[in-house]
Amino acid sequence: MKIKLLYVVLSFIIISCKQSDVASQSLESKILSSKTILFEQQIDGNMIRRPVLIETSSDIDNLKSYPIVIALHGRGGSNTNWVQSLSEFTNSGEFIGVYPQGYLNSWNLGQEPSNANDPAFISMIIDTLLSYSNVDESKIFAIGSSNGSGMVNVLGGVNKRLKAIAPIGSQLTERTEIKTNAIPLSVFQVNGGQDLTIPIEGGIKLGHTFLSVSESAKKWATNFNCNQNIAVEETEQTILHTYSDCDNSVVVKYLVVKGAGHNIFRDYSSLWNEVWGFFSSLN
Repeated sequence: MKIKLLYVVLSFIIISCKQSDVASQSLESKILSSKTILFEQQIDGNMIRRPVLIETSSDIDNLKSYPIVIALHGRGGSNTNWVQSLSEFTNSGEFIGVYPQGYLNSWNLGQEPSNANDPAFISMIIDTLLSYSNVDESKIFAIGSSNGSGMVNVLGGVNKRLKAIAPIGSQLTERTEIKTNAIPLSVFQVNGGQDLTIPIEGGIKLGHTFLSVSESAKKWATNFNCNQNIAVEETEQTILHTYSDCDNSVVVKYLVVKGAGHNIFRDYSSLWNEVWGFFSSLN
């Protein structure tokens, strides 16, 4: 009888341990950490697997909810370019970096090789990110460089879940819509004063008709009912323009880096610190 009782007790302990192991494994599987996630999307009648790099701190805190920064490369670029550019922040645990790859190395703005539905792709990515327990759904940001900048402008114009965007080296085009039902979001637009690829005064380039950088920022500010009195701060290297008192307490800023070309970081090494400083300052 005692042997049977001991057997029952031992069996209960073993089952409990196994259940605990399963629960632990299940919890760990919901923690977002560094890896590559493949997403399937139908493009031109074919099912395409699109990679997204996830970069986190090596000692990620399972009990913390991290901000997300989605970063989009320029035309002809690669998502791997962001790994080193933003490693200072991902390694220290400031945010989780999410780097999608554009189909045919570009983002579909209407004049690119890709016919992908990129807003749907980014929405799919965000849906997946929100299934992890260590993601802060109230702090999802997007950075874009050049062609990727054009795509973050498109995302901002239909926004439902982004808190802020930073279009780098590009501005709104005439055809970029800001939908009336888009949720207002903060904008930090950065342009090079000597950019010959997408000039700050706008015009027809790369198959698009670009607004000037001031017109672009004003369009965001007007749509979000900001105070039209612009605060201007000038330094030896930059001119920062700020619209405030906007709907939902968002902020619209545009920074012109004097003497910088299209690759702004090459001429302005504190660029990513300023972008993250802007994102992290938002309530």
